[in-house]
Amino acid sequence: MGRTITRNLLGLAGVVVAAATVGASLMAAAAELRAPVASRAASSGLCERYSGLPTESGPQGGMVRVAGGRFSMGSDHHYADEAPAQEAVVEPFWIDRHDVTNAQFARFVAATGHVTVAERAATAMGVHQSVATSAVFVMPQGRQAGTWRLVPGADWRHPQGPASSIEGLDNHPVVQVAYDDALAYARWLGRELPTEAQWEFAARGGLQAQPYVWGDRFAPEGRAMANTWQGAFPLVNSADDGFAGTSPVGCFPANGYGLFDMAGNVWQWTATVYASARERGTGFNPGRPADTLAQRAAAAGTAPARVIKGGSHLCAPSVCMRYRPSARQPAEAGLGTSHIGFRTVAPVLTTTASR
Repeated sequence: MGRTITRNLLGLAGVVVAAATVGASLMAAAAELRAPVASRAASSGLCERYSGLPTESGPQGGMVRVAGGRFSMGSDHHYADEAPAQEAVVEPFWIDRHDVTNAQFARFVAATGHVTVAERAATAMGVHQSVATSAVFVMPQGRQAGTWRLVPGADWRHPQGPASSIEGLDNHPVVQVAYDDALAYARWLGRELPTEAQWEFAARGGLQAQPYVWGDRFAPEGRAMANTWQGAFPLVNSADDGFAGTSPVGCFPANGYGLFDMAGNVWQWTATVYASARERGTGFNPGRPADTLAQRAAAAGTAPARVIKGGSHLCAPSVCMRYRPSARQPAEAGLGTSHIGFRTVAPVLTTTASR
């Protein structure tokens, strides 16, 4: 596997070398988790019994209105690319209550005939593939550690490879969707993908400068608050939170805005071009990245890496703490993976805002 792709996949899984101070907090967070979720968000109408399709109709069906406002974006206490923490402002917007599900994406494909990037014959690592490939994390088996592989025939209908299926997984988040696939779905509905600033504001749910979507402790009173990895990654996943892979949307508590799975389960695409701490510099607005980053990528003949947010079921407290609102990661726009999904946003129209 090419070095660039390998580095990115390891980063997406959360295999990072943390600074000593961060590592200490990660181990403390891991020690907090002692019991699985007591209830599966039964009152939300989501999780296992959910069909995967919102019951609300209309342009904002399945969405939550977020008032917008001013907040502290980023963090000075975690990974370098989250710094510096700075004030950001977002206008009111609508955002999906949960990640786009397999059922929702299937309806889009049926209506439009869309063929995803992962389903097209492509060139991977400079070698032409007769069958398109996509990135799959193969879970640990026995003494064999989990690992990333580029799997021919892996796509949104077959997220783990051609022998897999999404049958019975209508209410799970769709994965194996590249950036352009997510954007095509959003625009089919007259929506967009969230900027990093919109996503982070929504994820915080009204909390200011808290490390987690739900507050200041990873597992308050021993309760799992998100679908993450438990155990020594990538050797053992004890699934103490009830899930070893993706989970149905809405199985964990909503945040202060009523949004589900803004941490864990699957990463989520944003519209923001990724910039490292060095590239961002003083005064960089994460909500509207410098055009030079996209221009630089275009000159090199590549799609610019996009920011993904939220972490996934592959993030383990012992090696990663990316399931926080300020955490961010670059993802290759043209590569589908088994742990990246998305949700959409829409503007609050003037007529709506004035009611």
